Order: sequence, then C-alpha cells, then structure tokens
Amino acid sequence: MLLNVKALSEREQLTYAEMGEALEYLYKLDYHPVATKFFWNRDEYDNFQAEKLPGPKMTMCQIALAARMNDYIIKADAENLLCGNAKTCLGFRGASDEEVEGHVKYTADWDWAKECLLAKPMLPVGQLKGFAMAPLHKTPFDPDVVFMVVNPLQAYHILNDYIGGTKSSPALQFNHTINSAVCGGMVWAYNEKKPNMNTMCAGSYTSGKTEKGEVNLFIPGQDIGAVAKQLIKRAAVYGGASMVGSPGQEWPGLHVCKKCPMVKYKDAE
Repeated sequence: MLLNVKALSEREQLTYAEMGEALEYLYKLDYHPVATKFFWNRDEYDNFQAEKLPGPKMTMCQIALAARMNDYIIKADAENLLCGNAKTCLGFRGASDEEVEGHVKYTADWDWAKECLLAKPMLPVGQLKGFAMAPLHKTPFDPDVVFMVVNPLQAYHILNDYIGGTKSSPALQFNHTINSAVCGGMVWAYNEKKPNMNTMCAGSYTSGKTEKGEVNLFIPGQDIGAVAKQLIKRAAVYGGASMVGSPGQEWPGLHVCKKCPMVKYKDAE
C-alpha cells in the first residue's frame, strides 16, 4: 500500500490531511470528501479566504464540485445560489406557497406538496451568512459536516466504520425528502448530529455530476476523525479495508459473488 497504515494506526490524533488521504485511498473514493462549514457571522464569512467563488449563480451541488472534483476551497452565500431548495433548507429564505408549486410535480396534490416542503430539514431563517467547502485533506477549518458522493458499497463500509468508530449507536436511520438531497441531507446531519445517506434528487443528479448511480453521504464533522481511525485500525488488523467476504481485501467489494465457487482464479501456465 502507498499509505503507511501501520504508522497511522499508532497515531493518537490524525490531521485532516491524514483523514482525507486515508478515506480516499482505503475506500477507493472517486471524489474528494468535502468539508463544509456554516458561517453564522458575516464578518467571519467575509474575511474567510477562499480560493474560488462562484461566477454566475449556481446550485449548491455545483458549488460543491469545486471542492469535490477540482480540489478548490470555495465559499458562497445567498447571492451565489441559483437553487431555491437550497435557499430554503439553509434558511436564506422561508418556505412559501410559491415554492410549493415546484413540488406539486412530486405529489400531484398541492396540500400534500406543502406538507412535504415544510418537512424538509432547515436551518433557522435569516441566521446563516454563508458557507464554505473544501477538500477534507486541505480544509483550513473544522468541518460542521463532511459530504461524500460514493457508490453504495463504499457507503456500506463508511457507515459501518461510523458505527464501529463512534460507538454512538448500533444501527442508523436516514432522512429522505422529495427533493433537496444535498442541501437538505447536509442540514439534517448538521441539525441531528447524525450521519445521513440519501439518493440523488433531480438537482443533484442533473446538476451535480452524480450520474453513475452514487449516493450522497454525510458525516457530522466532529465524527469524521473516529470514522477515519476505525478504517485505519481495521486495515492495519486485516490488511485492507474490505468487509465483504473474508475481510482484508484492498478494494472494498472485491468479491463478485460472496463465496461463490464459480468465481475463482488459477495461475496462468
């Protein structure tokens, strides 16, 4: 392995760079985990030095791309957001009857669409001043939430490591709404201080470069170190990150079919 797992397993504390590198290498992630910070003070937001700002207005999913796929530190506020769903979930505006109209397509029922809108996770209206996103391995701040786009088997391993590393709960439950997968999913994880996982919504699928069957995964910022340490601990004990079949394979999900006698290999002559 390119990563010195044994040395990392002996560390009492990991840096964010070490956490990010371990998550990316051992889980074989396609994208950087995204550290996200919410700013409640306007001066703190204004003085935060980002590497990039949105040019035109963008969805929150598109803003996350700067960190997730381009390795940039980026910040944004309400003026940068194109997506009304994100504005409502982040508390940049209150829910309105006008917004309900955009949700009727999911329910074919106006009154029920309003109930579904009001059930979304939301931050207090008018309090958030902006947010920043950074690749976890270079984050300059302690993240409130770490956002990942992963395949379902990677999510399986990450959530198992959350359970093993935090010992906060032996089972997990998640929050799904009829829209707002990334913004609402992140806010729910922040509000509840629990991990969250959901499918792509229409916006994150079409605007967020999430077209390969991935899921959205959110880990509370204060727990990302425990997840990384548990992953490293298992890799040091078993030789790899995979829990599928006999533990210890380097690639999570190496087995094509668990213990199938027809899926095996022999030495070439």
